[in-house]
Amino acid sequence: MGSKNKLKRFKENESFPNVIQPTREMVVDGFEWKGKWKTYFNNDYPIVLELGCGKGEYTVGLAERNPDKNHIGIDIKGARFWRGAKTALDSKLENVAFLRTQIELIDLLFGEGEVDEIWITFPDPQIKYKRTKHRLTNPLFLDKYRKILKPKGVINLKTDSEFMHGYTLGLLQGSGHEIIYSNHDVYRNEGSPPEVLEIQTFYENQYLHEGKPITYIQFRLS
Repeated sequence: MGSKNKLKRFKENESFPNVIQPTREMVVDGFEWKGKWKTYFNNDYPIVLELGCGKGEYTVGLAERNPDKNHIGIDIKGARFWRGAKTALDSKLENVAFLRTQIELIDLLFGEGEVDEIWITFPDPQIKYKRTKHRLTNPLFLDKYRKILKPKGVINLKTDSEFMHGYTLGLLQGSGHEIIYSNHDVYRNEGSPPEVLEIQTFYENQYLHEGKPITYIQFRLS
């Protein structure tokens, strides 16, 4: 993507009513929507997050299928989720928002027990050991998710990385978390929820063309 195109998208994001772009200082000093997201959406619907939402295909896809839930895509790369934000506006989806921020700040962005469900879709597996702290299912991130999730809230991990799938399964089992469902190849093995099979991202289509299995885990933190 050219720099001019990026700048154009950044500018358009500033005018989109469904895009929120707080500075790090604004988040640390007290984010205005923390604990008040249902006021932001002006309804009492459950809140669903997509972490590392990329182009926002999953956030928009879930919102289209679940009009009785509020969906928030989170990513630091605003030029990417511009596509999802624009699609949501063009489709008049009022249950969608995009939040440009770093995921490690998530417990400063949402109140205790404010979130009903989290989706982590095709994250960077951070395979090198020294990058373990950046894996979105490592214990530090799970602790942050526990703070903002409701007691029965669920987390969904969909990935093409067998390493990430195996790492997360081992971590969950070793820590006594509840694994609700696991599938190491969702398109060859039956049983995955419809939203796992029916929503495909740009990168997921590429992985499928390369013959990579797509894995899925749904779990609940103890």
